[in-house]
Amino acid sequence: MQLRAIRIAGGVSAAAVLAASAAAQPAPETASQTAPQTAQGEVALTIYNNNLALVQDVRQIAIANGASRVEFPDVSAQIQPETLSFAAANTTIAEQNFDYDLLTPSKLMEKAVGQTVTLLRTNPATGTETRERATVLSTAGGVVIQIGDRIEVLRDDGLPVRVIFDQVPPSLRARPTLSVNLASTRAGTRPVSLRYLTRGLGWSADYVALYNEAAGTIDMQGWVTLTNTTGTTFHNADTVLVAGNPAAGQNGGGNGYGYNERGMTRAGTETAGRERLGDFYLYPISGRTTVANAQTKQVSFLDVQAVPARKVYSATIGWEQNDEEPRNAESRLAFSTARGSSLGDALPAGTVRFYQRDREGTPQFIGENGIGHTPMGSELSLVTGEAFDITIKAEVEKREMITAAEWERSARYRVFEGGRQVSEVEIDRPKTFYRTTMRYTLTNAKAAPIDVELAQTGLSRGWWGNDTRVTAEDIVGTQANADRRQYVVPVPASGERVIRVTYETRY
Repeated sequence: MQLRAIRIAGGVSAAAVLAASAAAQPAPETASQTAPQTAQGEVALTIYNNNLALVQDVRQIAIANGASRVEFPDVSAQIQPETLSFAAANTTIAEQNFDYDLLTPSKLMEKAVGQTVTLLRTNPATGTETRERATVLSTAGGVVIQIGDRIEVLRDDGLPVRVIFDQVPPSLRARPTLSVNLASTRAGTRPVSLRYLTRGLGWSADYVALYNEAAGTIDMQGWVTLTNTTGTTFHNADTVLVAGNPAAGQNGGGNGYGYNERGMTRAGTETAGRERLGDFYLYPISGRTTVANAQTKQVSFLDVQAVPARKVYSATIGWEQNDEEPRNAESRLAFSTARGSSLGDALPAGTVRFYQRDREGTPQFIGENGIGHTPMGSELSLVTGEAFDITIKAEVEKREMITAAEWERSARYRVFEGGRQVSEVEIDRPKTFYRTTMRYTLTNAKAAPIDVELAQTGLSRGWWGNDTRVTAEDIVGTQANADRRQYVVPVPASGERVIRVTYETRY
């Protein structure tokens, strides 16, 4: 599946994104797009999630025989010069320089320190212009100039004053420029290939999901948001996006999304039908596209309907949590990325925003959450917010110290076979043991019964405290791991449910 260029700059409106049947078309190219004013040649971009991109630029350059100097304007202003690869027939590179000091008003004034400029002043009352020659003394904290025997400070006070420079300093460039010293064994025009890494060019994924509670489905669209802050426009580039983060020195791996709640309850084991590059998935953009500087471009890469989904209410309780007042349960939407679920794709890391139609049929925002890179076949359960009508209050109803003999009555460490004991595990017996009864009060103000997925955590304290025992529980739970026990608690419509669980612990 290839990406289609859809829209440039700004966010995507909910109406446009949620209209799954409305296929957006690329904007027609203007004359300036078809014939850009650039020194670039055939450009190819490989853009990664972690604000890193590989630029490959093939230009036709006239190279003299022997030693010569060649300049390459319109490279990225955030180029990493140490990553440059240069290739041309019968040519070797002896030295390279990157001129990143770009021509700006402030830089022009800084370079003019010690030089003479012309001040053009306009009398706001009469419109009369006067010219004076001035020497720039300093630009630290403001521009200080000398005119004859007097010292002045150029103030930004709205008075019409212009500074006229005699020339542009040779060290300032209008465009980011790479210059190289070459040694060639022949003269002539030939293709020159530049390849380098740059920061300032990256992409992220955003998903818009329309939830149909009655049907138990979501319609989902996936968007790539491509951002260019390199200081350079890349014209008519062959662009491919890489879902994954190759290690890049101190920046390392990681997906750069600081989400606390990823929501992937089970990782998938299905292979997506996309092209791969090593351990990464490729998302090529169909056709050549211009990625302008200081521009956000959005393209669509996913559009699926009727993905089975269900609403889940959940709450996580810490060990000995004693709530003073009820708190709202989490509201989640759970769905699968498996091939048989209508979605059937690997999902790049990004943000999923959920919408639901109101009584008038208008999609309304109901919450969002982030996902990491998600293999196909994964199970996702994403928190969308707090459930207004569903609350839970966890309390330590009773906590008492018990004797070692009482502790031993609940121990299960002897192994019997054929009616006789075949082994016995020695245990480290601390001097104190505890019996804790937790009371969970769940309420439901909805007109229909619901289930709440309740999780009690904090049951493991390392090797010395992993012998936690559940000696009584009103609802049979399942042990997810040493630290977490889970319950599915039915709560009646417009009603309340109280359950108790008793734990015996070493702490």
